[in-house]
Amino acid sequence: MESPVLYDADASGIVTITLNQPAMRNPISDQDVVEALLDALHRLEGDPSARVAILTGAGKAFSSGGNIAKMKPGSGLNAGLPAKTRGNYKRGIQLLPLAFAALEVPMIAAVNGPAIGAGLDLACMCDLRVAGESAKFAESFVKLGIIPGDGGAWLLQRVVGFSKAAEMSLTGDMLDAAEALACGLVSRVVPDDQLMDTARALAAKIAANPPFAVRMTKRLLWEARRTDLATVLEMSAAMQAVAHATKDHEEAVNAFLEKRVPVFKGD
Repeated sequence: MESPVLYDADASGIVTITLNQPAMRNPISDQDVVEALLDALHRLEGDPSARVAILTGAGKAFSSGGNIAKMKPGSGLNAGLPAKTRGNYKRGIQLLPLAFAALEVPMIAAVNGPAIGAGLDLACMCDLRVAGESAKFAESFVKLGIIPGDGGAWLLQRVVGFSKAAEMSLTGDMLDAAEALACGLVSRVVPDDQLMDTARALAAKIAANPPFAVRMTKRLLWEARRTDLATVLEMSAAMQAVAHATKDHEEAVNAFLEKRVPVFKGD
């Protein structure tokens, strides 16, 4: 049986991670999918040659979120007994936002179709989001009588702001790609057949920069979401000391002064 998550790394340091259950519209709540995605993230973080990653879905959907067929009591995450259900979430899908938050390799979500419920939250776990014109987005948990159990209440408002996140979460209404662009949920909308080329071009721009500086910049951005200015400044000073000592920084300065294209090696 083919893996529910595919991992492909190219020579330029761009990794593509693909949710691979197109017939089911790529749900992510089942434990085998969670574990496969966690394995992909751990592999990505442990690869020093990886400079940036793209997350997308096979077929015509990014991710349908939870597997509704397994939401009856005693099935899937819903163990029937509240204490067991709580444990299923903590040992299952809730590991994903923690893994994404710990990841220092930048992640681009290439949203190629519906991103619904946990699928939308998965896109929000990424650093950047680009969408095809057929993409649709919904924080739809309330329509099933449940809440965002995967961290969506924390994630979504940090992308679109509290008011828009509240509207989306409390109504469960669907946004099309144009509406997602207008509220800042995605940064670009392109024709569907240009989505992966656009994501790869954006990834290539990131991959062209010094990898240590890219990873530290991402870490600072994430830490700044949850801490105070003084702490961020202290972290910035420490990371800047590291950055100044890299050969890539020296190469960048020399290339600028010599009016040539820099060559960064991750040193």
